[in-house]
Amino acid sequence: MAGAVKEAVRWEIRHERPGDAPLVDALNAASFGPGRYAKSAYRLREGVHAVAELSFVAVEAGAFRGSVRFWPVIVGAEKVLLLGPLAVQSDLRGRGIGIALMNKGIEAAKAAGYGAIILVGDEPYYARVGFAKLPPGRIAFPGPVDRARVLGLSLKPDALANLSGNIRRAEIDDPVCADGAGLG
Repeated sequence: MAGAVKEAVRWEIRHERPGDAPLVDALNAASFGPGRYAKSAYRLREGVHAVAELSFVAVEAGAFRGSVRFWPVIVGAEKVLLLGPLAVQSDLRGRGIGIALMNKGIEAAKAAGYGAIILVGDEPYYARVGFAKLPPGRIAFPGPVDRARVLGLSLKPDALANLSGNIRRAEIDDPVCADGAGLG
């Protein structure tokens, strides 16, 4: 199309470094607010470290622009990954930064031998990298979740075909009090 100019990608996707943690935390706070801690997906992350080799940030001209992390969880008897949070600086959304972050994480998860990734999110957005709705009720989060927003991505053939059961933390890295959270 004449006159159309596609914006050149100017950001870099790299592994998250320890010094990035305060920037990631600030971006998540700005993107999701204090209510994020009450969500089931956040409760599954409580006391658990993100998978370091699957944590990525977007940097542009030395400035922090976005981040994605993946967390180990167990669904039924299967160890899988939970994607999120995925956050991009609000005034830069729509440029492809979030998709690039997810693609990098998905590629790394596949190379590391993981079988599947799950998340709670908007299907039209996450479908752009291959996520699809899981049958409602097939997997159960420890708390309220809109079942229509539970999505999954197979990294190995048929990895989601028989995935079912309760979701729980795969490990506890830091002791936390989760009494009543159903996370034990």
